[in-house]
Amino acid sequence: MAAGHSPHLYVHADTPVHRLPPQCKLLSLIAFILIVVATDRERFWAFALYFLLLGAVAVAARIPLKLLLRRMVVEVPFVIFAVALPFLSQGERLTVFGLSMSADGLLAAWNIVAKATLGVIASILLAATTEPRTLLLGAQRLRLPQLLVQIASFMLRYVEVILDEMRRMRIARESRAFVARDLRHLPVVARSAGALFIRSYERGERVHLAMLSRGYTGTMPIIHDVRGSASQWALAATLPAAAITILIGGLW
Repeated sequence: MAAGHSPHLYVHADTPVHRLPPQCKLLSLIAFILIVVATDRERFWAFALYFLLLGAVAVAARIPLKLLLRRMVVEVPFVIFAVALPFLSQGERLTVFGLSMSADGLLAAWNIVAKATLGVIASILLAATTEPRTLLLGAQRLRLPQLLVQIASFMLRYVEVILDEMRRMRIARESRAFVARDLRHLPVVARSAGALFIRSYERGERVHLAMLSRGYTGTMPIIHDVRGSASQWALAATLPAAAITILIGGLW
């Protein structure tokens, strides 16, 4: 698969986690998240062990804690929603720090925050150890719908082009002493968004015609394909295997 633009989420390193084929890491991530979701919310010790497992993966991949925490900001909306649950839910009430909260709401909030945080951290680790173009190759190897893979591939390749177009339009506006400060400037911003859409659409048509002229038939050529070996599949299965052991152990 042809190379795309330089990814911003990928952390360059040479570790066993980085060297794993993308399809192995994708299946490992999906299995781990399914196991986390299936865990009863009251098994607090199990969630603590799940966090330790992801911490071990982060150490093995040499992903700094500071980077993980910075990228976890994406989870803030879930946390805000979870914080409101103890106050909005019905049922038995508890007094915590002088505040009346629902016991069931507290458990629901814990369930959302714990499982969402584990999923976010696992996804961050995947993005930090796998280049987007190879991730798409892994999805193709796992026989995901070809159309979805192609759409994601084009989005990855041309999102930077659209962002560059936005930057040029912003510079052009600011060179004419325009800076959006309040709602009165909304019509100008709206016209800029419309112009950006038209330019992106026209550029997409030109790119598509250029690809057709070069023999594009609906699939991109695979330049570098990596098939996972038995040892690599076994290494990737370590995370979900440890998680399923924790889950089964908690059921007895």
